[in-house]
Amino acid sequence: MSTLLTLQPPTPNDRQPPFTGLLSQRCPDAAAVPHRRLGAIFGPPVLAASALGSGSGSDDSVVVSLDVAPDTLASGVPAVARFDIDCSLEQLDDAIELTQPGESNPHPLSAPLAVFVAPDDDAEAGWAAEVATRIADAGAHPGLREGAGPDEVADFLAVLAHSDAGFVARATSGAEAMAILAATVAALRGDDVRAAFVAPDPTRVAGLSQDAAEALRTVLLSIEVDDAEEAERHLAAHGITATAAP
Repeated sequence: MSTLLTLQPPTPNDRQPPFTGLLSQRCPDAAAVPHRRLGAIFGPPVLAASALGSGSGSDDSVVVSLDVAPDTLASGVPAVARFDIDCSLEQLDDAIELTQPGESNPHPLSAPLAVFVAPDDDAEAGWAAEVATRIADAGAHPGLREGAGPDEVADFLAVLAHSDAGFVARATSGAEAMAILAATVAALRGDDVRAAFVAPDPTRVAGLSQDAAEALRTVLLSIEVDDAEEAERHLAAHGITATAAP
């Protein structure tokens, strides 16, 4: 069942919504991990499995993007907060199987899996909703790819607003991250998701009550970004931070 979010008028005692760990910086290699953007709004960095080598350059946990087979991961890697995998529609069953123990997969993944699916050129309308349902039903987190259009976002969120699976998004900019936040709020409120995504109103996110913001974060788990400084700056300019107001 979806969680209806409510806005409340700001008062001097209001706290900022709890956006701790909302953003995850995508790092090009292990050497970039120690130099990533730090702050309360950032969760574990994202690093390709092939770039791990003998470690991430940090003792902190990381999100591992699976660009090699999981059983080839080097020993001594840091704690894995989550695995990401990118696949096509045809590869979706194989990706989901990574979470399922069985004869063909005697060593299922040791951390949650987010699955990002790229549609085929001939994908039918509504494919995003069908894929999100399949991933959520398998116990994994659906992934919202960067650059998704308003129809894809609306179809995707139509499923996730009524699911307890939670999703991970990718954004190319702070503006896209804001659009994803606004669209998720709209989905949970029963508002027009397409309109919220195309023309996001930051006050509907920054104006969430504490409880509503926490409910939002059970649905939108993380937004992965490449330019962490730009994304943080853009969100902060619109009142989206991970620090409580005094």
